[in-house]
Amino acid sequence: MSAGLAGTGLVADDLYLMAHHEVTGKPFVQPRPLGIGLAAALVSELMLAGSVAVTAAGAAVWRSTLPGGELACQVQRVLAGERQPFPVREWLLFVARTADRDVARRLEQSGYLTWAGGRVPWRPQRLVPVDADWAFAPLVRVRSALDPARPLPTNGALLAGLAVACGLGFRVDQYAPPLRRHLNDINRQLGPSLCELIAQTRAAVDGALLSHRT
Repeated sequence: MSAGLAGTGLVADDLYLMAHHEVTGKPFVQPRPLGIGLAAALVSELMLAGSVAVTAAGAAVWRSTLPGGELACQVQRVLAGERQPFPVREWLLFVARTADRDVARRLEQSGYLTWAGGRVPWRPQRLVPVDADWAFAPLVRVRSALDPARPLPTNGALLAGLAVACGLGFRVDQYAPPLRRHLNDINRQLGPSLCELIAQTRAAVDGALLSHRT
């Protein structure tokens, strides 16, 4: 039980769980913003592993620095196909096409999600959390990370920043002090490279929502 509450330690896994109801598994945001947010979280895992660097000019991949985990290596191989630094926003949109499915599969393999439903023909099976407390735990961790009495950990700051960028800020605000109080602290903790990733994520989500409305 304690291991399940601690999470996998991976940013995309926590963001996925935050983005879905802890019992029904239904998403709180539309598929495209969620996919972009999860894509950014997967790229951030590569950045934390030292496999990818992001600047305003684009992203560069270090092929000799291998991240841990099958999904991270898969994403790195895709990004490493570019010989020159590539526009971050374009690659977020590319990785976003399968990010939801890929992260869900990783969580299923880790024992956090399982298939449910499907007994009635018009109700297909869907992935739901195995344990509601495990699924809710990322929000508890973010709330703890944003406690002004404690040092702000990088993963907590990154998760909060990406949550806001893909439209999940309201979820954090429900259970933690308003994020606007912490934006400066988050930026200082993350540094320019991860802040650039969050900015590009927000721009990609805004662009996706605008194109959907038009």
